[in-house]
Amino acid sequence: MIGIVSRLFAREPVLSEAGPRDARVLAALHGASFHRGWSDGEFERLLFDRNVVAHRAMAGSSLIGFIVSRLVLDEAEILSIAVTSTRRGQLLDINLRRLVGMGARSVFLEVDEGNVPALRLYRRAGFREVGRREAYYPAGRGSAALTLRRDLV
Repeated sequence: MIGIVSRLFAREPVLSEAGPRDARVLAALHGASFHRGWSDGEFERLLFDRNVVAHRAMAGSSLIGFIVSRLVLDEAEILSIAVTSTRRGQLLDINLRRLVGMGARSVFLEVDEGNVPALRLYRRAGFREVGRREAYYPAGRGSAALTLRRDLV
């Protein structure tokens, strides 16, 4: 019985803060998730920034997701989120709680209007559209970038 229980828990992702040592694996997942992935160096610079909040989701020794946000005064912006599983909501929730703890009163992000799964996630989490940049994402169809906001307090 103990073996069955331990195998079940081994499949649950472990959420923790990401740091500069994670730059390479975050860049690899970002590159697999987006048209233009960020480099190891870009991630490393972000992860050294004390105003950046980053969390990773691990399944064993495998990265299955991350979220990176930047806090400026009492506003935050989600810079990127990538998840290889159905754990997006958990990762977003832990990141938003940490931002509140650091003094953020609101958070912003941009998302491709054609990214239906992401829009569903963000709307369920309480984000609302506050802006739009037409033809921002050039990949094929020139879709708009939607700016979303959520008040945290």
